[in-house]
Amino acid sequence: MRELQDLQQLIDKAVTNLKYPVYPAELYEPIAYILSMGGKRMRPALLLMACDLFGGDVEKALPPALAIEVFHNFTLMHDDIMDNAPLRRGKTTVHEKWNQNAAILSGDVMLIEGYKLMMQVEDRLLRVILDIFNNTAVGVCEGQQLDMDFEVRNDVKIDEYIYMIRLKTAVVLGGALKIGSILGGADMKDAELIAEFGENLGLAFQLQDDIPDVYGSPEKFGKQVGGDIISNKKTYLLIKTLELANTDQKAELNKWIKAEQFDQQEKVEAVTAIYSDLQVRQHAETTMHTYADKAFEALEKINLPEENKQYLRDFADSLMVREY
Repeated sequence: MRELQDLQQLIDKAVTNLKYPVYPAELYEPIAYILSMGGKRMRPALLLMACDLFGGDVEKALPPALAIEVFHNFTLMHDDIMDNAPLRRGKTTVHEKWNQNAAILSGDVMLIEGYKLMMQVEDRLLRVILDIFNNTAVGVCEGQQLDMDFEVRNDVKIDEYIYMIRLKTAVVLGGALKIGSILGGADMKDAELIAEFGENLGLAFQLQDDIPDVYGSPEKFGKQVGGDIISNKKTYLLIKTLELANTDQKAELNKWIKAEQFDQQEKVEAVTAIYSDLQVRQHAETTMHTYADKAFEALEKINLPEENKQYLRDFADSLMVREY
């Protein structure tokens, strides 16, 4: 079995070899630009990993893996427009470097290019693979819409939040693993189990990702601690706090949420104190472990050699161990 790092490097090289027309430049240059920003290439690497685990040919699985990567970057390009984000991975976003219309249209072409890559799978597998890809793509769009809806709501419930991050983040991990396993020769039962493994692991990882923004150190976290608090982002921590808070705590929290002018450090410290009083970090970690356990339960049911299952266990452990 190939190491995940080797699969990521394989994807990275394949991405650089993707060629697009030079004309019209404003349509195709943004595609090459956003794909050149790098990243971990985790989603396509998972597709290759699953294919490899079930004994498939990793090289033949490269086009659909690239389809996942192109699709993922398409969603990032459009997300940046919706978020009015100036930077992506430390570089100017496409809509800032070109313009919003160019970013929208280039993103549209990326989605089509993703389908062209996905259609390079064997004809006998094409319908089932496209069905998975379609369901994954629609799920991501639904998740993004819910995330935007939540920005203007103060009554979001935990189960709604879990549903949103499942769609926005976790279904892509599950979909990539499912496609890769089918390409590797897995039957549908095992393909669904590895997708279940990926989705629950994605949920656990996303829940974990909410924690360092509040409790991490800037050196290890890599960005400003408290950014989610400053922007009133609907995270598990904030939603759980609103659910558990007494009248006084809720009033204090709502004061900071509604404040248009404030000292950022003061707001972060005040809200963090409420989080700590209500032990919402512990609630988040408990929920995170619940979904990690569900991932491992699905893993145990997959019809794979023990060595291959251990590979997935080690991968999951590496994903969930973060210093912050």
